[in-house]
Amino acid sequence: MKTAVWLYLFLFVAFFDLHAQYPILTPFAISLGAAPSFIGLMMGMYSITHLPGNIIAGYGVDRLGSRLFIVFSLMGAGVILLFQSQVTDPWQLLLLRSISGFVLAFLSPACLALLAKLTTNRAEQGKLMAGNGFVHTLATVVSPAAGAYMVAKIGFTTAFYLLGWVLIATSICALIFIRDIKAAAVEAQQENNNNKSKIVTRIEAAPIPWLVFILPIATSCAQGILSFELPLMSSTKEGMMTTGLLFSVVSIGALITLSMLFLNRIPAFHRTLWGSLILALIYFLIAAGTPLPFALMLLFVGMAKGIIIPAIPMLLIELSGGARYGRTFSVLAIAYSIGAFIGPLLAGQLRDNLSPYYIAFLALMIAVMVLPFHSRRHYTSRTHFSQN
Repeated sequence: MKTAVWLYLFLFVAFFDLHAQYPILTPFAISLGAAPSFIGLMMGMYSITHLPGNIIAGYGVDRLGSRLFIVFSLMGAGVILLFQSQVTDPWQLLLLRSISGFVLAFLSPACLALLAKLTTNRAEQGKLMAGNGFVHTLATVVSPAAGAYMVAKIGFTTAFYLLGWVLIATSICALIFIRDIKAAAVEAQQENNNNKSKIVTRIEAAPIPWLVFILPIATSCAQGILSFELPLMSSTKEGMMTTGLLFSVVSIGALITLSMLFLNRIPAFHRTLWGSLILALIYFLIAAGTPLPFALMLLFVGMAKGIIIPAIPMLLIELSGGARYGRTFSVLAIAYSIGAFIGPLLAGQLRDNLSPYYIAFLALMIAVMVLPFHSRRHYTSRTHFSQN
């Protein structure tokens, strides 16, 4: 498990660096003269340019392993941040954010695939996925506030420059310390498990229903809307600090539920379904202007996300039958990218007429209503395989 420890360490640094930009990108774009609709387009382009990278990662990770993709993603993102520190025009920022979206598309599928390959035991895989969510959330607890504080003290240019060099240094360390799991060893372990039960093997070989991916589209759409709306609350230095703290509140909420390890005993499908329903209801309360402290509702948003974050990849592992992790998590990343493109784009265009948080509620509720149909289809597939 030494590989998992190194991977968690590098993921922490990478997520810290990337999420530190959340509260400062919108004020930076505004300082360049960008309008809210343009900022929504910029955030959407960052997400949609994930798609070609996700597709390449899906096949590349299965064939070449995760290590080189992780290194390339971190190195590329760092270099782009160095250029980003020198931009003087919103269109330059749009171009660099679009390129950044492409190079960072490799990071998540490569990391999740490597974690999944560390063991073929479902319980251990569940713990590794929960660990990934925990590290991700732990990094985002302090990074937004830290990013806002850096800008307040040293300015946008120096902050981006510093964050860029941190990512470059992390990529070099990843090249040295991360080792791929040999595909042959994984296949041998999987073959050994398959021989124990042919019926189970044939059940697990059923294709992953596409309905499952509607939920990650909805959750990332809601997250994209939140990431778009919070920084628009204020573009002053004091406002950026407040925004950074609000992002941290969301992460603290996720950290609370991720720390509840007993939740991993609940089937991944049930965690995914009920966590998403709770998240949808919270967004509805925010959209309706419920007289509750905004920070408290954001804490609840984070707690619901803490249930969903490890449950979705674990559900996909169960449905994939332990094969083609690269492609499985690539499609998951594509779903996240589509949702992250739709969310800010809709929020930027409709926020004058409709609360963006209501859009998040609708997206999540549609996913929650559709998801149970996956369960029926999967049950039908299991029945068919067992009868044969």
